Amino acid sequence: MWTTLLATIGLVVAGLGGTIYVGRQRLDRKNKAVVDDLLATTEAPSDRAVRTGDLDDLPAPIRRYLRHVLPLDQPPVQAVRLEQTGTFRSGGSGAPWKDFTATQHVTIRPPGFVWDASIAMLPGISVRVLDAYADGKGALWARLGGVVPVADPTPGPALDEGELMRYLAEAPLYPTALLPDMGITWTAVDDRSARATLEHRGTTATLVFHVNDQDEVERVTGKRPFLTDDGTYEDRSWKGTWRNYERRGSLRVPTEGEVAWIHPEGAVAYWRGHMESIEYQFANHDDLDAQRMPDSP
Repeated sequence: MWTTLLATIGLVVAGLGGTIYVGRQRLDRKNKAVVDDLLATTEAPSDRAVRTGDLDDLPAPIRRYLRHVLPLDQPPVQAVRLEQTGTFRSGGSGAPWKDFTATQHVTIRPPGFVWDASIAMLPGISVRVLDAYADGKGALWARLGGVVPVADPTPGPALDEGELMRYLAEAPLYPTALLPDMGITWTAVDDRSARATLEHRGTTATLVFHVNDQDEVERVTGKRPFLTDDGTYEDRSWKGTWRNYERRGSLRVPTEGEVAWIHPEGAVAYWRGHMESIEYQFANHDDLDAQRMPDSP
């Protein structure tokens, strides 16, 4: 009897392993197709390098920030590849943090990104997540073991807006995207902050960029569509925090960040990340300028 039972269990485990393997392969192909489509639509920004006069009409804090992080004659960023590690949690402040690794591709014109992450949930089993804004549309799906759906929001304007906001919030990682000729409209708020608005294919993203005493963007804030338990969206306060700026090639960019929803009971962080490496492709340059972050002490 025990021999038969063990053999049966072995067959079930083998079958489950095979299903997971096939599911992962299928998801790999699907995610790769999204990245390929994103990169295929990339247009080279103007190859004109940054000049001092390009910043003259910007609000004072953003002018100071861009002068700090961009050298003169900096060519515009065309595409970016990032490797990330960090922790993620889903739920309230009591939810456990889970380790993740991710690869992210970004294009500037048109604005877009694909974040392909693996989040460790159970021993030997991870959740594969794809978060994206591509071809003017937001996308998000998550699969346990690459097979079982655990998140698949309905596409629509709210998802498009939220994903375009993410692209805008992460622009300090590719700061030439914040130049006026990249489609950003800036409005002064005060001496330490300014509002950025980006419109793309009928979707509008708006965030306030907060600049610290070191002339670095340390925080972005705004109202972002939040998916509630009943499947509807409501605008909720949201913030991203950037820190540990370092020079990566010619650009000065943050190497760590945190993202949080501002609930009635307070801020609840759900993503904390470290940029392991950043590779830039500049206008009229075929080669990627790879910049690997040093190991943490």
